[in-house]
Amino acid sequence: MTTREEKNTFSMMIEARAEASKISHMEVIVDYCEETGLEIEVAGTLVNSTLKSKIEEEARDLRYLPKGSKLPL
Repeated sequence: MTTREEKNTFSMMIEARAEASKISHMEVIVDYCEETGLEIEVAGTLVNSTLKSKIEEEARDLRYLPKGSKLPL
């Protein structure tokens, strides 16, 4: 089980990378997982509610997620 501190640390790092590189949060998470060998499923457990909302918004903008739907995280 991940702690709130672990979730916040991971989410802040992802947000900082996304802002610095000007790419989506989803892409940053995938890149981070490839760099570190972290499984995508594990990264999903580290996403806090703030980051989840941003990912949902990006997914809707890209039409990956229908309006009114929620991410299964």
